[in-house]
Amino acid sequence: MGRLIGYARVSTKNQDTDRQEQDLLASGVRRDDLYVDHGVSGARASRPQFDRAVEALHEGDTLVVTTLDRLGRSTQNMLALPEMLRGRGAGLRVLNLGGGNVDTGTPMGSMVFTVMAALAQMELDIKRERITDSVTKRRAAGKDLGGRRPEFTDSQILNARRLIDAGEPAAQVARDLRMSRATLYRRIRLLGPA
Repeated sequence: MGRLIGYARVSTKNQDTDRQEQDLLASGVRRDDLYVDHGVSGARASRPQFDRAVEALHEGDTLVVTTLDRLGRSTQNMLALPEMLRGRGAGLRVLNLGGGNVDTGTPMGSMVFTVMAALAQMELDIKRERITDSVTKRRAAGKDLGGRRPEFTDSQILNARRLIDAGEPAAQVARDLRMSRATLYRRIRLLGPA
């Protein structure tokens, strides 16, 4: 029987992994074999501690995570992981998948993992679709979309336009204002003709 290598992840620095770590330790993972990423999105293919956890796996070892979403957001990446691990002679165990402990080393576990990964991707796609619909409806209704508030007054933008008209490079003026050139041009355009 190989080692159990645990992996925990939270997306923001404000969150903690205490519960995940407790569950992993309770499942038999030793503290020395526990890898934790703080403030790392699941959407990123590369996560430093996750990469270290995978590198630590040897033939016969098993990577253990508490839930499917700790592995990532993309179905393609999630489905490639068990295959990659099998190629190394290692397995994958998800502690809380569908109410039970799923080990991809078994045919049933592999099938459940595949279905759940597809459902997780579908859930993410539906969430994105709802957000897009909401933004479209709010924009059409002329409602506030939130976001960063303008920091610059019309007077400052007028001065920036005067500098550009006098021959200063727009890129330099935008840099001095700490905004992108596109944002500067948009703000100038909103002011109307000179």
